[in-house]
Amino acid sequence: MSTVDETETASAPKPKVLPQPIPVEERPLWLTLAYIASGLLMFLTQGLGMNIVSANIYQLQGTFSATLAEVAALSAAYMAPYASLSLALFKIRVQYGLRPFAELSIAAFVLASCLNLFVTDFHSALVVRFVSGMAAAPLSSLGFLYILEAFPVQKKLTIGLSIALTGTLLAAPVARIISPGLMDLDGYTALYTMELGLALLALPLIYVLPLTAPPRVKVIERTDVFTYLLLAVGLGCFAVFFTLGRFYWWFETEWLGLLLATSVVFLTLFVMIELRRSNPLLDLRWIFSWPNLHLAGVLIIFRAVTAEQSSTMVGFLQQMGMQNDQMGLLFGLILLASIAGGAVCAVMMVHQRPGTAHILALLLIATGAFLDSQSTNLSRPEQFYLSQSLIAFGAALFLPPVMARGFGAAIQKGPPYLVNFIAIFLFTQISGSVIATGLLGTFVTIREKFHSSVLVENILLTDPDVANRVAQLSGAYAKVMTDKVLLNAEGLALLAQQVSREAYVLAYNDTFLLIGIGTSLALLGLLLHLSFDRLRARLAERASADAATEHNQV
Repeated sequence: MSTVDETETASAPKPKVLPQPIPVEERPLWLTLAYIASGLLMFLTQGLGMNIVSANIYQLQGTFSATLAEVAALSAAYMAPYASLSLALFKIRVQYGLRPFAELSIAAFVLASCLNLFVTDFHSALVVRFVSGMAAAPLSSLGFLYILEAFPVQKKLTIGLSIALTGTLLAAPVARIISPGLMDLDGYTALYTMELGLALLALPLIYVLPLTAPPRVKVIERTDVFTYLLLAVGLGCFAVFFTLGRFYWWFETEWLGLLLATSVVFLTLFVMIELRRSNPLLDLRWIFSWPNLHLAGVLIIFRAVTAEQSSTMVGFLQQMGMQNDQMGLLFGLILLASIAGGAVCAVMMVHQRPGTAHILALLLIATGAFLDSQSTNLSRPEQFYLSQSLIAFGAALFLPPVMARGFGAAIQKGPPYLVNFIAIFLFTQISGSVIATGLLGTFVTIREKFHSSVLVENILLTDPDVANRVAQLSGAYAKVMTDKVLLNAEGLALLAQQVSREAYVLAYNDTFLLIGIGTSLALLGLLLHLSFDRLRARLAERASADAATEHNQV
């Protein structure tokens, strides 16, 4: 019997021995820096894929012979699968192992990046962007894991989380900085050749720098597949609706209403099924508890106020005729301010000062928004250096303390609750960003129409000042146009352009002011909340002291 067992043992295939990661405490400094750099590369690779279209939306119109709304659909196609896929990937990673998950994820992203090189028209680009959104979803998770891997347990939620969340802010300014040179080189192909190069750089890191693999646990159930499909369709339609709503206008296109209705139906079915399950994909009761709703509200406010930088400020400068190559230094300062904000936040979190970090962050963002609200038609990128640096610094300072608190609460509940916290974070950061950008763009459009109507009401050709301005504007064409009627019409057209530009300036100023007021209200609410917590703590201490005194007297 023993001989048979020995024979079977000898003939059995030997299990594949994976390289074991070095314990964090024993790592040399260069290896710690290598893990951090690998995580930042993952964030940059994924983030550039997400931001490269929005950073070049006007330039890509010519590349694909498409309208502005059609090019915006490329971003919608990317966000549709990305919004929900990370939730499913968490369970897949737990059940099938971290290393196979990492290897398959980076290989899928490399393949999706290669597909970009074969894009020939708008429709093929739309399909490839959808595939890219699916393939990019795991990279943000890998970025977090690599950076947190570099630190011991006591520093993961302080220094590690600060660096990781700062890494999520770097791709947007980098995309604006590098886009002009790449577009001049070879247009769309150059953009995604660079993305492929970054993916190929990240590929060997998965094998050279292993991650600590937690034990595998069977967590996927058959019902998870069905409920995930409901969630994916619901969030996908939701993301497309808010991405394209302001371009096709919310109430003017029937299919936008169908998308919203589909989203509501599928998400409602998802909630109804998940609430009845004993082991749901998402623990909705915990997600919708008061502390988590408060956390989600804070994160949504954060995304709304920081959208001032990613969409509103850029939209204003583009309306003034500025392009990416003229905003390079501005986004370079934004990049440096984000890095500095992350470093200061790490120091504050090490010294247990999350409340101070939040107050300072909101104060800086509000100050930057109020400065931007004083813009004129002569404002250029130079006038935004200070305000946008303040906003970037404040954004990097705000997010890590909030995330550390949420991570801590999820870890105390157990590893399964990490996916629920990730759901909160992803919904507020991805969907919140899409919603904020769409609504702020809508607000700009509405206010522009209002200011345009007010300005036009005061423009009368019987007014000598108006007649003089029309004559001045048409004078530039006097040498090439002899017909006075056509010359006057050309002057009126130029005056209408100036009126439209001034209306946009006023509309963007209203938007900056709205963001500043919203941030100020959030700061006021935070101060009241911190004051209430401090008062409650003092009352509790006094009650404890009184109880101890009574006990001693007895």
